[in-house]
Amino acid sequence: MTKDTFKIADKSLKSRLIVGTGKYKNFSETAKAVQASGADMVTVAVRRVNILDKKKPILTDYLNPKKIIFLPNTAGCFSSEEALRTLRLAREMGGWKLVKLEVLGDKKTLYPNMIETIKSTKILVKEGFKVMVYCTDDPLLAKKLEDNGASAIMPLASPIGSGLGLQNKINISLIIKQSKVPVIVDAGIGTASDATIAMELGCDGVLINSAIANSKKPILMAKAFKDAVISGRNSFLAGRMKMNNFASPSSPSSGLI
Repeated sequence: MTKDTFKIADKSLKSRLIVGTGKYKNFSETAKAVQASGADMVTVAVRRVNILDKKKPILTDYLNPKKIIFLPNTAGCFSSEEALRTLRLAREMGGWKLVKLEVLGDKKTLYPNMIETIKSTKILVKEGFKVMVYCTDDPLLAKKLEDNGASAIMPLASPIGSGLGLQNKINISLIIKQSKVPVIVDAGIGTASDATIAMELGCDGVLINSAIANSKKPILMAKAFKDAVISGRNSFLAGRMKMNNFASPSSPSSGLI
C-alpha cells in the first residue's frame, strides 16, 4: 500500500469527506453528524454566522476550531463584491486564509456565475487567500480557475441541494485528468452511492451538506457517507477490471474434468 495523502493548500486531511454545517435541526445534531462522518474539515457560511446575539448558541460551542478545520464560505453571495467582503470579514474574525468561494448566478438554479467567480479568485489569490472554488463542470473554466491560482476545484455534481447526483461524469473525469490541484465534487450529491461514484472517478474528495442534514437519520447518513467515500477511494486505487462486451468465465477453462 502506498501512502495516500490528501492535501489542500497547506492543510493535510485524514478524511476525504468534507461536510457542511447548515440545515440541521440544531448545533447538537450538527456536531453529532460531523463526528459520525469522520470529517476533519467543515464549511461555515460566514453570512449566516451569529456574531451579534450573545444569548444564542454559536457553532464553536459544539465544534472546536482547534480540533477541526473551519472552512469559511460565501454561501448566499451573488456578486464578486459580496463574496470579497464576506471573506475579508472571515479573515478579520478568525484569521482564516483557506476559504471556499462561491458566487451564485441566480436564486432559482444557484448555478455559479463563472465570470464573477474567476474575477473574485484572481483578487483573493493576490490578497494571500488559499481559495477552494465552487464552479460549473466545464473543464475549460475549471482550468481557468487553476491557472489563476485556485487551491482546489469544486465542480458541481448537479444543482445545490437537488440530490440528483452526478449528472455529467464525462466532464468531471476531464477536470480530474487535467487538474494539478485537488478536485472535490461539491453540490447535488443525494446519497452515499453518489459519493462512491465520485470517488471511483478519481475525485480527491466530496463535500456534502443537504444529503446528510435533510435525511431522516442524519447521524446514520453521515456514517454512511464516511464509509462510501473510503470505499470509493479504495476502489479507485485498486483499479477496476476491464469492461467487455461479452461474457468471460470466472473459472479456468483448462484442466476440466
